Amino acid sequence: MRIGVLGGGQLARMLALAGHPLGMSFVFVDPAADACAQSLGQHQISDWSGEHLIEALAGCDRVTFDFENVPAHTLTQLTDHFNVAPSAKALSISQDRLDEKALFHDHGMAVAPHAAVSDRPGLLAALADLGCPAILKTRRMGYDGKGQYRLDTPEDCEPAWQTMAEAPGGLILEQRVPFTAECALTAVRSQHGEVRFYPLTWTHHEAGILRFALGGARWLESFQHQAEAQVRPILEALGYVGAMTVELFVTETGLVVNEMAPRVHNSAHWTIDGAVCSQFENHLRAIADLPLGATAATGAALMINFIGQLPSTDALAVPGLHWHAYGKAPRPGRKVGHATWVVDDESSLMAGLDGLGPAMDANAFQALTGWIKSVG
Repeated sequence: MRIGVLGGGQLARMLALAGHPLGMSFVFVDPAADACAQSLGQHQISDWSGEHLIEALAGCDRVTFDFENVPAHTLTQLTDHFNVAPSAKALSISQDRLDEKALFHDHGMAVAPHAAVSDRPGLLAALADLGCPAILKTRRMGYDGKGQYRLDTPEDCEPAWQTMAEAPGGLILEQRVPFTAECALTAVRSQHGEVRFYPLTWTHHEAGILRFALGGARWLESFQHQAEAQVRPILEALGYVGAMTVELFVTETGLVVNEMAPRVHNSAHWTIDGAVCSQFENHLRAIADLPLGATAATGAALMINFIGQLPSTDALAVPGLHWHAYGKAPRPGRKVGHATWVVDDESSLMAGLDGLGPAMDANAFQALTGWIKSVG
């Protein structure tokens, strides 16, 4: 089976690594000449405007994407020629934070109080209604902490407006959620409506970028049923096919949904080494109409993102550690790889945590240990 992927980044790369054992071949359409997935399939250097895509994807049995900013209208056009999943509708909703929150609210999910903002008086009115602390965000084209401005006091309103006023697609002001932890639920749905969920992933962000994730965290088991009950109706309403991750806040009153990603997601990278069947293989199984794989965790799996540059390979000396370099040039703020450390359970993780120290940057290790011990 030939799979076309709009995007050629690390997610496309990991899809191909999961798909090759299934006998799949890949075509990556990406405007970057150095797209890191290029060595694992045919690389078509092109944007996603749609003009040349049909020719670029000729012969593909399925088409999917690895990047949330692929134009949704392009997927709509491709649907006339290819079996495309996830759908243009799911992608379109995820690309507008206001539409996304409306979908969540309509299906009974708790969301942060928010208001659309189109001008300065509207921002002042929304801030007066919602109060501080709040976050002003672009409605579109924001990820990894981009397109956001924190308002801790009313005095932050003017610099926020000056910074964000020209954002295309408008703005949204969200009341900041007083959460005790962040987590994410990854689900996969087949073309026939079968749904499987991975265990909730405990996540930690720095400067809006995912830094650490822990799969198989037992303290989150009490929230698993609530999370699944909230996400399942979204999958059904969208007629969704493929993997999806929904990011959530853990609060004193329960779970509050933040946003969804209609694709494979960074927070579930731990599933490559720490689950029976990874999110990447299950995404491909779903879109290719193959039976879904088991989603159970095989232990406690700690995923560490490498941001900016790869650390010392001394980390490979740590028993149970798996190394994933993406083949990307170093750059501040760029995800260039990750490692996943798989142990039997959380007590083993706590007992062996100090062993990671010599293999990590001191600041990153301090952040990691503080995060783990906050619950452990």
